Amino acid sequence: QVQLVESGGGLVQAGGSLRLSCVVSGIFYSINAMGWYRQAPGKQRELVAGITSGGNTNYVDSVKGRFTISRDNARNTVYLQMNNLKPEDTAVYYCNADIRTLRGYDNDYWGQGTQVTVSS
Repeated sequence: QVQLVESGGGLVQAGGSLRLSCVVSGIFYSINAMGWYRQAPGKQRELVAGITSGGNTNYVDSVKGRFTISRDNARNTVYLQMNNLKPEDTAVYYCNADIRTLRGYDNDYWGQGTQVTVSS
């Protein structure tokens, strides 16, 4: 059974920084793309940043230059470094991973979410 466990959320003042981590555990063949999504109250979930197995990254325009996604393949972990946080970054952040099972199927998995609150 595959599990994604996030950590690192919390309350921070505008201009501050947080680092989110997401560890993938369980039995599987490999991890393909990984990403961080967020959902603010009353809004749809949106992709914040993604990273391929080869390390290529993409970001939503609103976080470019402030957030950095990275991954440690040896630790099955993806990170999101968030700098210069703004109140509009307040949301529940979810980790996502596209994982290849031992049978060769690609399945999508989600973490439970971690709250990020930025005060003005």
